[in-house]
Parts: sequence; structure tokens; C-alpha cells
Amino acid sequence: MKRILMTVLAAWIAGAFAAYAKIPAPPPTPEQQAKAAEVKAKAAEAAKKEGEQLGKAQDRAADNYKKGKGKAVASAAGAAKKK
Repeated sequence: MKRILMTVLAAWIAGAFAAYAKIPAPPPTPEQQAKAAEVKAKAAEAAKKEGEQLGKAQDRAADNYKKGKGKAVASAAGAAKKK
């Protein structure tokens, strides 16, 4: 009885490992490699463009802050004097 139970248990464990085993993917073809390189290049170009746009937006925000900094302080002081 013990021997049968151990055999069943061993078969169940082996089946569980076999169910989770992954078959390795086949190596990519030259066409797939070329397509992947093209996609990677486009992604890098898009990231570069987004970075440039972000930098410009940050520069505009900093300039806007610097321009309005004196006005915001003056208007706050003026509002305090009116009260």
C-alpha cells in the first residue's frame, strides 16, 4: 500500500513539474531581428523627442515662474494693505 502511494505521489509531482515546464522559444529569424531593431530605433527616437519636449516645457514653466514671482509677491502685499 505504501509503495503504491509513493508511486502515485511521485507521478503526481513529476506531472506537476512537467505542466510548468516551458519549451524554449525558437531563435528569431533575420526578418524578426530586423523588425525588432526597427521597433527599437523608433522607440528610441520617440523617447528622445519626448525628452526634448519635456525640457522645453520645463524651461517655459521656469521662465513663467521667474516672470511672475515678483508680481505675485507684490500683489499679495497689495492685497494685505487693502484689508
